[in-house]
This record gives sequence, C-alpha cells and structure tokens, in this order.
Amino acid sequence: MTATSAKPTVTEREARQVAEAAREQDWRKPSFAKELFLGRFRLDLIHPHPAPPVEDVRRGEEFLAKLRDFCDTQVDGARIEREAQIPDEVVAGLKELGALGMKIDTKYGGLGLSQLYYNKALALVGTASPAIGALLSAHQSIGVPQPLKIFGTQEQKDAFLPRCARTDITAFLLTEPDVGSDPARLATTAVPDGDDYVLDGVKLWTTNGVVADLLVVMARVPKSEGHSGGITAFVVEAGSEGITVENRNAFMGLRGLENGVTRFHRVRVPAANRIGAEGAGLKIALTTLNTGRLSLPAMCVGSGKWCLKIAREWSTVREQWGRPIARHEAVGSKISFIAATTFALEAVVDLAGQMADEDRNDIRIEAALAKLYGSEMACLMADELVQIRGGRGFETAPSLAARGERAVPAEQMLRDLRINRIFEGSTEIMHLLIAREAVDAHLSVAGDLIDPDKSLTDKARAGAKAGGFYARWLPKLVAGPGQLPRTYAEFHPAGHPDLAVHLRYVERSARKLARSTFYAMSRWQGKMETKQGFLGRIVDIGAELFAMSAACVRAELLRATEDHGREAYQLADAFCRQSRIRVEELFGRLWSNTDDLDRKVVKGVLGDAYTWLEDGIVDPSGDGPWIADATPGPSARENVHRPIR
Repeated sequence: MTATSAKPTVTEREARQVAEAAREQDWRKPSFAKELFLGRFRLDLIHPHPAPPVEDVRRGEEFLAKLRDFCDTQVDGARIEREAQIPDEVVAGLKELGALGMKIDTKYGGLGLSQLYYNKALALVGTASPAIGALLSAHQSIGVPQPLKIFGTQEQKDAFLPRCARTDITAFLLTEPDVGSDPARLATTAVPDGDDYVLDGVKLWTTNGVVADLLVVMARVPKSEGHSGGITAFVVEAGSEGITVENRNAFMGLRGLENGVTRFHRVRVPAANRIGAEGAGLKIALTTLNTGRLSLPAMCVGSGKWCLKIAREWSTVREQWGRPIARHEAVGSKISFIAATTFALEAVVDLAGQMADEDRNDIRIEAALAKLYGSEMACLMADELVQIRGGRGFETAPSLAARGERAVPAEQMLRDLRINRIFEGSTEIMHLLIAREAVDAHLSVAGDLIDPDKSLTDKARAGAKAGGFYARWLPKLVAGPGQLPRTYAEFHPAGHPDLAVHLRYVERSARKLARSTFYAMSRWQGKMETKQGFLGRIVDIGAELFAMSAACVRAELLRATEDHGREAYQLADAFCRQSRIRVEELFGRLWSNTDDLDRKVVKGVLGDAYTWLEDGIVDPSGDGPWIADATPGPSARENVHRPIR
C-alpha cells in the first residue's frame, strides 16, 4: 500500500464548494454582529453587559495572581528574545502552574478557567513574552484540547485531556508548503489500513510542532468502499515512527516560537484517534476557531496596555521646545489613539469572551471581528509607539541598555505583533470569511438567483422566496431608533460624555451598511464574490461599529459599578469619535475607489508591462524554488523534534 503523491487539482468553484461545505450552516442562536450587518442594531443582546459568575472570578483572579508572580520572577523576556528559545525550566514551571490546562475542565486535571479569564491570562503572559503567549495559545486554542472538548469521544477525552492539562504540549497541523487558506488542495493523505490510517505528507508552520507531544493533523482520506473520505482530523503522537521535524523556522518576530516543518512518512495512526467522522476535519477546524480566535486579540489587548504605559511614562520625561512631548498635539493625538483604542479593544475581547462563556449567542462573527480588528489596531498602536519614541523606538532594547538607558523593546513589540495579521487567517481571508457570514441571510433566500448553474425553475423559486424576504426587510432599513434624539438615553448620565449619540450613530450606520450591501448584491450579483475590496470595506465598517458598541456598553458597566466610570466614558467617547471618522471614510470608499484601475495595473504587472520599473536594483534574495518540494516520502534530514520533559 502506498499513498499517492499527486496534489489535488481543483477549480476555483470546487475550492469554494469545499470551504462552503465546512461552514457551520445553521444559526441556532442570536448573533449581535450578524444582526448588525443586516441593519438591525440589537443592543439588547449585549446590554446590560454580561457578568461572570462569582466563582469564575474567584478562580480566575487567583490564577492571574500566581501567573503574574511567575512572570515577574521566572520569565526573562530579553533572554528568550536573545536566545530565540523559551528555557526548558520556564516551560516546566508553566506546566507545574497548570498553565497548559487553563481551559481544560477540572475533572481532567485542568484549571477550568472561563474564556474571559483565559483571555486575561494570555494578555498578561503575552506581555512578559509573546513567544510564551503563542505557545500556550496554540496548545489550548487550536491544539488538541479544544477540538476534543467539542468533538471528541469520551474515550478520547479520558485518554488525552489529562495529558494536555499537565504534561503534553500540542500543535495544530493544517498548512502545507503549497496550501494555505485553500484547504481543497490539501495533499497530506490518511489511507485506511485495517484498524489504522497511514499518514503521508508535509506540514508547514507547525507552531509548537518542534516541541509538541501530541498533534492535531488534518489529512485527506481517499474515498473508498466503507470510507466516505474527505479532509479528516486525527490526534497523532508526535513521537510516532515516521514523523520527522525537518526544520525549526525563524521569523522577524516571536523569536522564541517553536515552529517547524513536519514530515509524515507511513505514520500509523489508530482509527480510535480520528476526531469526528471522515470528511469533518475542516468543519472541526473552523468550529474550533470560533472561540479559539479570541486568544490572539486578547494578547493584542495586552500589547496595547503596554504601549500605553510606555507612551505615558516616556512622554512625560522627554522634552522638546520647552515642554514634555505629550503636550505637543502631534504626539498627544497618538497617545489619545493608543489609550482609546486599547479601551475599545479590551471591551471587544471581554464582551466576546463573556458571551462565549454564557453560550447564549452565536459569536462566530464576533470572534472573527475581534481577531481582525485586534490584529490590525495593535500593529497601528505599536507603530505609533515607535514613532513617539523616535530613534529610541527603532533602537533595540539591548542597544539601549548598553549605552545606559532603559531597555524598552518597542521595535520588538512591532515585530512580534506583525504576525497577528497573518496568524489564524490573514486579514484578507478574515475579510472574506466574515463577509460570507454577513451576507448569509441574503444567499439563503436569493443565492440561486445569482448562481449561473441553477435552472430557470430554481431561479423562479428563489425569486419568489427572495421577494417575500425583501418585502419585509427593506422597509425596516429606512428609519429606526437612531433617528430619535432621546434613544439610548441611559448612556448619557449627568456629568458624563454623551455616548447615546454614538449608539444612535451605530444604529443608523448599521442600516446604511445593510442598504449598501443589498445595493452591491443587486448591482454585481454573481460577481459579488470577486469584489474583495468592497467586501473588505463592508467588514471593516462592521468591525468599527461592533467596537463602538462594545466600548459604550463597557463604559456603562464601569460607571454602574463605580469603577473608573467617568474615565471610561471619556475613553469611550474619544474612541467613538475617532472610529466615526474611519467609518465615514470607509463608506465613501465603498463607491469612490481605485479598485477597477488597480485590477488593470495588476494585469500589467503580471504581464511584465512594468518590468522597466525594476531597473537599477540588485536582488539580495538567495537561490532556490519559491515553494519547497513537499513530495511524500522518507525524510533525508535530521529530526529536530525535542519534547520538553
């Protein structure tokens, strides 16, 4: 028995069908963000702000105190950056602390923390060392524990979760050298053989893969008698015969990241280790990410808090032209942006985390928006901090220390954050993923109308269905509570900034957003999916509106609990005013943009029309193929796998 080495050849339509089949199709619970994109501002779904149970708070705060002490006394972020590795004793300490099992139920030896406090823990540890944050997040958010929690059998949970909680580091293996966000072309195979599957293939960018004990591997099962086939998820022992970690990859940031290239050659995996049914792998991966994506923006919150602290401290002691630089408007506006955005981003993550814990709402769009918005805004905040610090922002922390100044790793923060716009779905892919969910209601009633492969009968049936839906829906987009001056009056308490005016703006903008989406679908119909610039702006508007809503609701929560209420209202007001400027620009760019011209320029670039523009340079790139060969077969390289015990 041999596994095929041929890569699947798929058309664009087939690739979209694979992605569509992996989507969670039903909406069994309400979704604030889904309603927002439909022009319905359901403030009741997020206000009053949900609150965690007292016991969750107690356990969460107790662990945070222990984790903070550990970070203060045991974690040397500068050493991790310098040596490009998390010391084994630090990993051992994290295991002893129970950090590997933060999200794992106590009955399996975990800490059983809520999503809210798991997020707070990642924000904390991520500021001590982003590499540690990435290790813990990859292990628990997308590694073995989360998919087993949702889809695993009781036998699998009993066998693996106690290990994941205390001793075993896990990794998630989906990406391949020639396969990124297009899983239809997945080439790693899992061929049934008796009571086993035999895995062959190569996986790239396996975060934690270098040190992992257990792996979640996505592989394609060939369709055969008794096997429905398809992309399938497996739990695989990382030390199994035939597994070789061929390379530990190095990056511009996250230098302590244990990320590698993993080759499978005739690796036998018991059928009992299959998670879910054959062909369910992508659905498992996407469902796991519904809440797993919250870990990344949680760490972005921590980064924003650190940027604010450094900006505040530095800007009060550094003087230019007779006064601290913070008093100069050009610098002060940057500090205001960092403060307001950090407040809003924490509001988004805490709200989404608490909603995940309550499980009353479907948060797949909220989590995706948090990831998209957090990764983009954190990069902007770090970039502004580097600018505020000037030359010192560009200088490395060791260089600063060597000449007697405080070792502030601002440039490292910028480098470390940059990957977040790519991790767990790039910004471009997140735009498309969220856009697909945002227009789901339209496609469910009118999809056949714009599908060129549907018959006239199908189109007629869809037309009748769509007519009824839009007859009810469109009139509701004309007017709403956002046009009434007294709506949301509880968000304008005496002596505080007026947040009600911002919520009314969100309500009006949600209806405008829905009208814009409907007009675009009517205009472009089946070509809508190719209008990625338009769809990206639609999603970015929705992200801003969600962040404004979360900021206002959080400010009111803090006011009601008498905890920094006045200051919270001020920050929420500042954020909403900044956000509204961005929203108005995005609305303008929906219809006034260079998308068509850009496509012409790209066509010229790819057709070598502008190669003359590249004259006058040298290319320092090395030789070699753009994409490494990933043909299945035995490894010819040294195994650099090093489990930490």
